[in-house]
Amino acid sequence: MKQGRFILKLMLGILLPSIFCYSCGSDDEGIRFSGGGTTTTTVRGSAVGRIETPALQSSGTVFLDHWTVEGGDSVMDYCLEYDKTKLHSRWVAFRFDGRTRARNVSRSDDAFQDDPKLSSDLRIGSSGFGRGYDRGHLCASADRLYSREANEKTFYMTNMSPQLSAFNQGYWITLEGLVQDLGRRASFSDTLYVVKGGTIADGMTLGTVSRSNGKSTVVPKYYFTALLKVKNGAYSAIGFWLEHQTTGYSYDHQAPLSEIATHAVSIDELEELTGIDFFHNLPDNIEQAVERTCVKSAWGL
Repeated sequence: MKQGRFILKLMLGILLPSIFCYSCGSDDEGIRFSGGGTTTTTVRGSAVGRIETPALQSSGTVFLDHWTVEGGDSVMDYCLEYDKTKLHSRWVAFRFDGRTRARNVSRSDDAFQDDPKLSSDLRIGSSGFGRGYDRGHLCASADRLYSREANEKTFYMTNMSPQLSAFNQGYWITLEGLVQDLGRRASFSDTLYVVKGGTIADGMTLGTVSRSNGKSTVVPKYYFTALLKVKNGAYSAIGFWLEHQTTGYSYDHQAPLSEIATHAVSIDELEELTGIDFFHNLPDNIEQAVERTCVKSAWGL
């Protein structure tokens, strides 16, 4: 999906050296870029131009971004693209940086509610999903602990997905913990960009669950996470692709990181699997390089 931009860069003479490795397991530490990479462009929302925001679909979705005011500054909690037919987000994106990695509050108590930015005809209600499914966070509650308001916004139903309880509490939770650990380590990254989601395209779901208001939402067949870090101008990335199933793990017996590591893929691979264009707001030469690499050891795996 990036071939056209890549060819243009070649024509302009901007060609990366051939030193980058293309598969999981190489020792490359990242690609350097001197730009700031934090600008915001208002297109269908004020966060569309941020590095963590994937490319939007041309139709059939709603883009929403949620912000809080911290120290007089507007801080984005997370943004998402919500499918108007599936009644489920395509993805949720956010970042850990010097402001958002702080742990100032604890998890909110039962704050589930419909997203106030979503039109009433697209809301599914805040009750549980039933049938053994949890209201599984995409942007986790523990991802947003820098303020009470930011944490409460993670309980919006646009940020929820019907996840099998054992998967949510025994498997997905391990990947969430890895993201939180790395995101809060200033020694690991200056900024960690995160995109999470579940597959909602036809043929990529486990069916639907009915809601109390007569609507229904899809149940993803797979869940994914795309990570991009920058440290001292050097960028690197990794993806994860997990099948949504009961795995034998539980809250009292959670999957080890070694198990989650078996699901690591490059961002290029993850884009092929999901049909989502991640990190497209990077300069094209940086994007092309980081998205073909997958260095497990650089991510604590």
